[in-house]
Amino acid sequence: MKKKVIIPAGLLTAVLAVGGLLYFTHTHPLEKADAAPTPPAVPIVAGTVAQHDVPIYLTGVGTVIAYNTDVVRAQIQGQIISINFTEGQTVHAGDLLAQIDPRPYQALIDQYTGNLERDQAQLINAQANLTRYTTLGAKGWATPQLLETQKAQVGELQAAIKADQALIDAAKVQLSYTRLTSPIDGVVGIRQIDVGNIISPSNTNGLVVVTQLDPISLIFTLPETNLPQIEQQQQTTKTPLTVLAYTQDDTTLLDQGVLGLVNNEILQTTGSIQLKANFPNKSRRLWPGQLVNARLLLNTRHNGLTVPAAVVQQGTKGPYAYVVNPDNTVAIRSIKVAQISDGQALIDSGLEANEQVVVDGQYKLQPGAHVKMLHGKAAQEAAAQDALQAPIP
Repeated sequence: MKKKVIIPAGLLTAVLAVGGLLYFTHTHPLEKADAAPTPPAVPIVAGTVAQHDVPIYLTGVGTVIAYNTDVVRAQIQGQIISINFTEGQTVHAGDLLAQIDPRPYQALIDQYTGNLERDQAQLINAQANLTRYTTLGAKGWATPQLLETQKAQVGELQAAIKADQALIDAAKVQLSYTRLTSPIDGVVGIRQIDVGNIISPSNTNGLVVVTQLDPISLIFTLPETNLPQIEQQQQTTKTPLTVLAYTQDDTTLLDQGVLGLVNNEILQTTGSIQLKANFPNKSRRLWPGQLVNARLLLNTRHNGLTVPAAVVQQGTKGPYAYVVNPDNTVAIRSIKVAQISDGQALIDSGLEANEQVVVDGQYKLQPGAHVKMLHGKAAQEAAAQDALQAPIP
């Protein structure tokens, strides 16, 4: 006879429970096991959209030119007997720069002065004779011919005296030319002739060049499309427009002046207009021939919106910026930029005052990404690291 296997009811229940659990786990995995992990927040440096008055500039490149430049040349021929300046010295109008030997011209003056005194003495004698002949003629003791001859002699001597005086005056002018003086206030350049050499009007290089440095001028160009704006602003303000002169890297302000001239023609080859500005140049930071950047102050936008220039990114559809939402996510916002100057971008549209925008770290972002804003030293270190890791555009 076969024996029956008896399984206790409690053991059977436990086996069924374990099997059911394994089946459920196999067919219904836990949701947490399949859920993707939340990406970490991207560290960024943020800034705030500021609102204040912003100057609007038209920027061009120009060359500094001297307000006045004079070549000191001789008007007579003679030997240089002294040089009375040092190269690079500041001089004033009328200062003696060099002396030509004056003796030949002083001798002429002495000669003409002697002739004048001789003719004056002869004139006195002739006038005395004329007086006597006139008295005798009234009594019938002198002929009319004698009187006429004496009058002619007096007139001749008077004319000779005038000629003598003219020669003296001309000789004095020639003598004054022996002093080579500065015609303007300015700075002397390199001496072109030495003591002991003969100088004459035919010497093209002259003695030295004197250049006036204060005030000084700047000629710069702007696109011809800016001309209507400039003319409109000049008619509106009725005062000269302000011009700022900066170094070529736009980091240092050299001087502030005023617009003096808009040239009377457009350069057809470049499609630009020439403008001339004048600067006081008291500190002499502008030098003739220097290449500088010129900023023409057109007007001032009141309550303009500005952000750091690094906020502005360039895309296929134009400039844009990353805006930080209240929930610390970012979104792309198309913007319109009016100008970028001194590290600040003036925004025409696309941003609102006091909004948070991403200043650094944009290359790691995607729309909707969570961000963590860095401050202080951490922001500086992140900016430096991003500058090294950012992709080359």
